[in-house]
Amino acid sequence: MYAAHFGLTELPFSITPDPRYLYMSEAHREALAHLLYGIGEGGGFVQLTGEVGTGKTTLCRCLLEQVPARVDIAFILNPKLTDVELLAAICDELRIGYPAGTTSRKIYVDALHHHLLDAHGRGQRTVLIIDEAQDLSPDVLEQIRLLTNLETTTQKLLQVILIGQPELIRLLEREDLRQLAQRVTARYHLHPFGESDTRAYVTHRLEVAGAKERIFTETAMRAVHQVARGIPRLINAICDRALLGAYSRDARRVDAATVRQAAREVLGSPAAPWGGIRWRWVGTAVAAALVAAAVLLLARGTLGPNVLAPIASWTGRDVAVGESSGPALPPASSSRTSPVASSAVPTAADGNVPAPGPTPPSLPSTPGPMRLAASRDGEPPSAGRVSLGDLLAEPTLRADKKSAFASLYARWRIDFDGGKTALACERGRPEGLECLFKTGTWAKLRRYNLPAIIELTTSKGERRYATVVALGDDSATLDFGGRRLTFPFSEIDRYWDGAFIVLWKAPGIGVASIAPGARGKDVEWLRQRLSEVDGAPAGSRNRDVFDEELRARVIAFQRARALVADGIVGEETLIHLASPRDGKAPRLAPSSGS
Repeated sequence: MYAAHFGLTELPFSITPDPRYLYMSEAHREALAHLLYGIGEGGGFVQLTGEVGTGKTTLCRCLLEQVPARVDIAFILNPKLTDVELLAAICDELRIGYPAGTTSRKIYVDALHHHLLDAHGRGQRTVLIIDEAQDLSPDVLEQIRLLTNLETTTQKLLQVILIGQPELIRLLEREDLRQLAQRVTARYHLHPFGESDTRAYVTHRLEVAGAKERIFTETAMRAVHQVARGIPRLINAICDRALLGAYSRDARRVDAATVRQAAREVLGSPAAPWGGIRWRWVGTAVAAALVAAAVLLLARGTLGPNVLAPIASWTGRDVAVGESSGPALPPASSSRTSPVASSAVPTAADGNVPAPGPTPPSLPSTPGPMRLAASRDGEPPSAGRVSLGDLLAEPTLRADKKSAFASLYARWRIDFDGGKTALACERGRPEGLECLFKTGTWAKLRRYNLPAIIELTTSKGERRYATVVALGDDSATLDFGGRRLTFPFSEIDRYWDGAFIVLWKAPGIGVASIAPGARGKDVEWLRQRLSEVDGAPAGSRNRDVFDEELRARVIAFQRARALVADGIVGEETLIHLASPRDGKAPRLAPSSGS
């Protein structure tokens, strides 16, 4: 009913899982990276948890869209099964035949083992994903653990991903499940959105639905975050009801009061008692007096417009005083805008919009981010200017994956012959290099401090690839087949969804990750490397044992570098441990800016 009223082409907050509406916060990108890491690992368990409605199932769907061709997936949606029923369900998912009506665990396990060996021989990997895993019984979890014992002499045949609510964490803390818990190689807990992500999420969905102007006021956005507590499912329900409420009053914008009323209807909160209503009226009267005083002082030039922001925040209502609150801003131009960038944009309701000033004579009058034109290795940039969108549309631009890998390997002083891109990562292995596929932000790339390939998607849906070779405070230098250009982050973010590939020099240890409970020379290497970093002694006793004291040091190291602090030394932690020692590794040079 309200879509046409607000100029929308469809309902923006439908519960239908349309991939066009997918918004990936940095936390969701990290969680997806953990799941992709789990698919690429050689056995064991990966655990993803999060509160109800935080987007775990949406991440599952996104994961299934990115599964490599040589990976078979068994996806269990209903885990309330006996161990025998679960074995049958796994066989059904993988299309494994078994005698009708059998209840023998041995028959199911033997059939599954034969299938896994055959798949391994054909170069296929098999992954079992269990959603709502908090509902698994201990007996069924133990049966799943036993399935991970199916292996060859060098590799596990089955990788398991457990996805569930926080109860799953407590379930795996049981003493009788400690063997399974020790096999969890990666853990990630998905938290609700922060306020900036809530704002970016709502804006993104409205833009996909065709919004041409701001519909939710700034105080309404804050109210959405407060009442929904950053949970995407509740955000959808409350925003949908708020739009309907504004439509019923023939309002063109949704304010904070409408959001709170929508929340009461959606969440079933009781009406405020008379005392609450009375004090709300007192607060409103005081706020009105403050606004009147502010208007008077503004008129006299005593105060700036910033004085209105705390009043709006305290009252939960929108405050606008004629022209003094600043011009309304246009909506974001792309759904790919960085959440951080979108949350930092000042608005009229904030009272922080600067007065428009004259355009500096050195810049063109056309608004929008600008940059110096392309420069080739060491050549000074020319005076011409071009946008990234126009550049990506150039038919002669060398922006395919082959040229990007050639540029990346060139930074490591390695020739890339331009063979099959599917085997591009194999080229670096004789030199001890590994590919790392991640998603994240510019801040994350800066922490790696390594050249990276990023994928850019044009407005027509075409994919282009560039190598990031330098980072400035707010800009990046991209290499397109030897042609180097510098753009502001805000401009690149319109075409980049956060996926990147880096090459890194593995430290030469014998495993892909080191987890608590491990023993051997890899643990000794870890102790020695941490000692070089934090200055604490490596210790003389139990140097080859990954004990609780070492786990605490790993967690401290991870927190200091904004990594997932799970105490497990996986690829990402290994990169941060190994990279500073490699003096030959290329680094991201400082960008000259735009």
